[in-house]
Amino acid sequence: MHKLLADQPGQKMLLLGNEAIARGALESGVAVATTYPGTPSSEISMNFFQISQESDLYFEYSTNEKVALEVAAAAANCGVRSMCVMKHVGMNVAADALMTLAYVGVKGALVIVTADDPFMFSSQNEQDNRYYAKFGGLPMLEPSDSSEARQMTAEAFELSEKLGEPVILRTTTRLNHSTGAVTLGPMKKIKTRGEFVRNPLRYVTVPAVSRKLHARLLENLASARQISETSAFNFTKGEGVWGIICNGVSYNYVCDALLDLGLEQRIRILRIGFSHPLPEGLIVSFLKTSKKVLVVEEGEPFMEEAVKAAAQQAKLTLDIQGKSDTLFSRLYEYDPAMVREKIAGYFNIPYTPLQRIDLSDVPELPARPPSLCPGCPHRATFYAVRKAAAGLDIMCPNDIGCYTLGFMPPLSMGDFLICMGSSVGTSCGFSKVGGKKVVAFIGDSTFFHSGIPGLINAVFNQHDFTLVILDNGITAMTGHQPNPGVDMEKLNLKGYGRVSIEAVVRSLGVGQVSVIRPLNVKKSIEAIRKALDFKGVSVVISKHLCPLFANSIRKSTARPFYVSDRCRNHRNCVNDLACPAFFISDGRVKINPALCTGCSLCAQVCPENAILPQKADP
Repeated sequence: MHKLLADQPGQKMLLLGNEAIARGALESGVAVATTYPGTPSSEISMNFFQISQESDLYFEYSTNEKVALEVAAAAANCGVRSMCVMKHVGMNVAADALMTLAYVGVKGALVIVTADDPFMFSSQNEQDNRYYAKFGGLPMLEPSDSSEARQMTAEAFELSEKLGEPVILRTTTRLNHSTGAVTLGPMKKIKTRGEFVRNPLRYVTVPAVSRKLHARLLENLASARQISETSAFNFTKGEGVWGIICNGVSYNYVCDALLDLGLEQRIRILRIGFSHPLPEGLIVSFLKTSKKVLVVEEGEPFMEEAVKAAAQQAKLTLDIQGKSDTLFSRLYEYDPAMVREKIAGYFNIPYTPLQRIDLSDVPELPARPPSLCPGCPHRATFYAVRKAAAGLDIMCPNDIGCYTLGFMPPLSMGDFLICMGSSVGTSCGFSKVGGKKVVAFIGDSTFFHSGIPGLINAVFNQHDFTLVILDNGITAMTGHQPNPGVDMEKLNLKGYGRVSIEAVVRSLGVGQVSVIRPLNVKKSIEAIRKALDFKGVSVVISKHLCPLFANSIRKSTARPFYVSDRCRNHRNCVNDLACPAFFISDGRVKINPALCTGCSLCAQVCPENAILPQKADP
């Protein structure tokens, strides 16, 4: 049995923040969970996927976040408790549905998890999704640790059902991927079936209906504001006339800093966990008993601006600071040392940072740039495109996935990237006015997510570019989740369909379509040349399983390769491919057999045929 299904209230368990969120949802009787995978939220969905195989939970990896939210919204409006999970940029995709769903509301509970990514550990921006709660007029909760993640998730379901509105549960990477002790609560009985009661004047959002629904939303928001004022997740602790207002993981850093600085008896903390609507009355009361206040929050000045506005409205004149050149930045993730330093500086507390260890005599660690895995078929595809396009002036819009790393030398296949699916849409513009031959790249999962509309646009408007669809048989970057093109029988799962990328592309009217096996380098180059020569939209589908996925399903039997004595040290293999399995020893190229997957790409590149497979064990 999956550990998160243990019906043992009171038991303590060490859980990731993401596991704690999944557990909180299970304790609340969640019956439908949907997602498009994205770090740092992926483990929530992975646990739901596993649990759905041995419980009544319905879980799906949806085509994209908008579809995921629509599926969950429909289930919730049948009275079934639902959850929709995504990373922060996924909320942009779901926003079209989210804004009007706030008007419509829900009949059962719907909790939307948005996992923000300060410092952009695995993301293309640092957007602060607290503004989506304000934008949509929706309640929002922000846990500070794994234990609270479970509690707040459970509370979010209750709050959603009480208000008849979706509730946003906002996390950050540090909470998602930190482990903490969690006390399990009781498991509610799951309700898997519901009923939709027809009421067009509530659910069909034509203007006349939506005008009334907007008034309904504002009434619900007022109710949420009253709940926020008395929520146990908004509390004060400590003593003194100086104050700190904080949220999320920043609360942990503040507590550590005050302990280290010996300020527990001089500074009070107002921790905001129910962060939209903010508890204005509680904030004003805190300000009235404070001489100066520091707002500690990662990201944007969401709370700071609201606190200052509340102070102005209450005609308070105390000093309130947060973001500034000398205090907290809007950039990146915070850490305990930085928070400690800024608190000491703001409150004029004598503080001597710990002396850093002298490492001047330690050699600098060699740089390790991000790289495609050994045996990754994308490397072969990029190499084939480079060879096929030799002599052409090309530019390459890239997309979101493992293959994004193709922008790194020596492959250098990536010139422009803004969001999921953008390689196709931007290729339309680049091909029309850029003056270069455009070769775009997109992965299989990303193609289904948001690449298809751009390709339809290209065919209709008769643009001229080549799209290379990198089909490695799985959604690899976020941890091998399925997508509509995956053969689910390879995962020993039945009851799924399968969508052919080639059939979709041909059905759209693309003028030239070819399917290549990228590890057959010569034939791949020939097929790509034909695609590049075609006037109009051409598509090359590059098919080969991700080697890590192939290994996990035991579909990999290739032997590793080695560099034989034939080698003349041209180093084409290293300089053209940069496979991590290569290394230089005593001035000669070697292959690490523990890393080599036996893909044979390097053997096809070597001019002396000096790279050979190792002999099989006797």
